[in-house]
Amino acid sequence: MIRKIIEIDEEKCNGCGVCAAACHEGAIGMVNGKAKLLRDDYCDGLGDCLPACPTGAIRFVEREAAAYDEQAVRENQKKKQAAHSGCPGRQMHQFNRQEPAPAAAASLPSQLGQWPCQIKLIPVNAPCFDGAKLLIAADCTAYAYANLHQEFMRGKVTLIGCPKLDSVDYSEKLTEILRNNNIQSLTIVRMEVPCCGGLELAAKKALQASGKFIPWQVVTISVDGKILD
Repeated sequence: MIRKIIEIDEEKCNGCGVCAAACHEGAIGMVNGKAKLLRDDYCDGLGDCLPACPTGAIRFVEREAAAYDEQAVRENQKKKQAAHSGCPGRQMHQFNRQEPAPAAAASLPSQLGQWPCQIKLIPVNAPCFDGAKLLIAADCTAYAYANLHQEFMRGKVTLIGCPKLDSVDYSEKLTEILRNNNIQSLTIVRMEVPCCGGLELAAKKALQASGKFIPWQVVTISVDGKILD
């Protein structure tokens, strides 16, 4: 049948995952850091996802598509509820942490080398970028991974952001930073949750668009504070 259904522009999608969280029917999922329409019959054509998208990557089209199947949606929702509730980044976790011994609890100096550190706030030609080793980190990594300052921030210029909360595509600004400054290396530290894929994707797009060869790596932190790769 010909009906109204959403279409997602992969080029505009920044991988924030907000649309997937907004879609109550589960029609949208995150695949390789991009939003995808998983099944036509899960999409009711009402467009709850449209205003949620910060980059305007979603629109309505009329095309041949399977009819909306409310029963299939309910069955899928039951399966999801049995496994988890809502966006993976919002799943609740509780960890049993051991209190450190008094000697180990001594405060360590901050390794933040400049201010501001938010991607949105720092000027693209800030003097700190000259010859810098650049760290782009998701906001939550500093809270999830206790030794972020010593292992990743030491000796680097640190930029932080969250594509889900900022609702912006960082790639243009990061491109200007990489293109206009003598950046020596790039490290991306992200959380394992899907919305962090937007930060990684923006950094990779910036690297490609800058036209420079800059050594880079991606490190993923689990929600319980372990390095995954």
